[in-house]
Amino acid sequence: MDPVIIVGAGPVGLTLALALARQEVPCVVLDEGPGKDEQRLARTVVLREDTAALVERLTGLPLTDAGFRWAGWRSMRRKQVMREIDFAARASDTDSPYFEADAHGPGGATHGVMSGAQAFGGRTHGSGSGAQRFGGSTRDPKGSAQSPKSAGLGPTADAQDSEGADAPAPLHLAQHALTGALREAIVHERLIKVAVGSRLDSIEQEPSGVTAHTRGPNGTWWRGSYLVGCDGPRSTVRKLQDIRFPGRTAVERYAVAALRTELPWPGQALLHRMPPWRTSGPASGEVTARPLADDVWRLDWLLPPGKDLVTPDLLVARIRETLAGWNAGSTPPYELLDTGVHTVHHRLARRWRAGRVFLAGDAAHLLGALGTQGLDEGLRDADNLAWKLALAWHHGPHEALLDSYQAERRAVVAARLRAADQALPLLRGGGGLRSYVPGSARGHDALLTDGHLGRGPLGAPGAYADSPLAPAHTESETPVDTAPGAPVVDVRVTAEDGSFVQLRERLGRGVLLVVLIAPGTGVWARKHWVTAGIMPRLAAAVTALPHRAELLVAESYPGAAAHTVLLVRPDGHLVTALSGVRPADLYAAAETTLGGPATAEAEAETAASTT
Repeated sequence: MDPVIIVGAGPVGLTLALALARQEVPCVVLDEGPGKDEQRLARTVVLREDTAALVERLTGLPLTDAGFRWAGWRSMRRKQVMREIDFAARASDTDSPYFEADAHGPGGATHGVMSGAQAFGGRTHGSGSGAQRFGGSTRDPKGSAQSPKSAGLGPTADAQDSEGADAPAPLHLAQHALTGALREAIVHERLIKVAVGSRLDSIEQEPSGVTAHTRGPNGTWWRGSYLVGCDGPRSTVRKLQDIRFPGRTAVERYAVAALRTELPWPGQALLHRMPPWRTSGPASGEVTARPLADDVWRLDWLLPPGKDLVTPDLLVARIRETLAGWNAGSTPPYELLDTGVHTVHHRLARRWRAGRVFLAGDAAHLLGALGTQGLDEGLRDADNLAWKLALAWHHGPHEALLDSYQAERRAVVAARLRAADQALPLLRGGGGLRSYVPGSARGHDALLTDGHLGRGPLGAPGAYADSPLAPAHTESETPVDTAPGAPVVDVRVTAEDGSFVQLRERLGRGVLLVVLIAPGTGVWARKHWVTAGIMPRLAAAVTALPHRAELLVAESYPGAAAHTVLLVRPDGHLVTALSGVRPADLYAAAETTLGGPATAEAEAETAASTT
């Protein structure tokens, strides 16, 4: 059978290619560029727990080597610390929630306006470090950071907030570092071919496949089974398929600078609203500082509506004023590394599928206001689509399964865009009576924190509760803390070979996962219980499923009683939780998850492709 054609070699396209290759599906990646990415520290991404785990699983590389996990998060309003979260506590003990306290209980296009450090000669600016740090942590003589609480600058202890206390630290890295890790993994993958200098100019579809033509040095015709457009906001694939892309332009604009310096809160990301110092040019009501490795920081200043030009002089002045404001009036030494302007658009394609052609990532949606990350959703697109394309590639097209990609992913992204559009007037409308309502500042801070940290309606991974692949309710269903359609919790499980692994490590291989909750199994070797109790009956039920499945055993799962059986999709979303071994219900749920019984047409095409 012909390979899957992927148009675009950004993070989403490369992730999809690797995800398909892990499921034995060959791919051709049409890369319009030269095969390498410009190194821009002003273009960074923040990955949440699920998307970071996805990339690490596909590349086999720990992304912490290429990026930086935040030690904490703090938000300020004027001179007041509104909220502080300590991720370091969780990093040192995975069973301990991070501390969060309430002080009073940027997917769009990035356009560089300057070439980075070259525009300023890569010089070091400023002097003085400021003995008294504004709103931050102080340092002892050995250079270790004291907590803001011990320095008398942090939230009060009687206003602790445990919401989201089990979430890990976001991972912040330069986009070229992420793309480089994906490209490095592809080099060693025999099923992926990358065609550089290949610019798409036409697509032709037939009942049995799709043909794409590229122009350029390697201009040629490419034959594929399916084609996925991961070619960004100005997607050629989307335009060739005549798919509308409605939405809002320039929802937010940010001036961006990447610089090396020392800030008062090492390793902590900061959101500072309404900073109290005077600024040159248009006022910036919000500035964000996100740490990278090697004392590099990305700073984003929210720009007022309009198209005012961000000049080099204005940006340098803004940098010096901001650093001085955070350091008691004294600008610390800094090295400017890169600059740019980040413009956020909100758009959503009308259709994500046209026959054998699909859209993913920025080609299908643009979002990113209020600190949310459009790339997160693009990577989730790839994860969702990969196992469905792999199943269709190996076993013949199943229309209900392929249609579910648009039904699931478009609904999640649409909900995220609606949440952002509803919050924007509150957070960016300015003034009015709302600014005098008691508690409004805390509510605004909570919304922005959710967006930046990937939680709540603005940022949490979406659930596919209303998916066409969701099975009908049965009396054998039992509640667990994970709702049907939501991502499963990454618990430790015993694999079929007796090894202990994390549940996420078994994802992305195109197989269903059946997890039995059996307390005490972690104490004894697998050989002592694999043939005892309900295990033989459950193993027989798993073997009889309509698609290949792996039986795993976990000692516990949040909210699950003993002998609960979880059915998990290849992309890690919960299908159902059953009370005990129910072979008929398990089979019916698995069949629905695969889109229903295979059609005669699909079986005939599979037979034809293997002869």
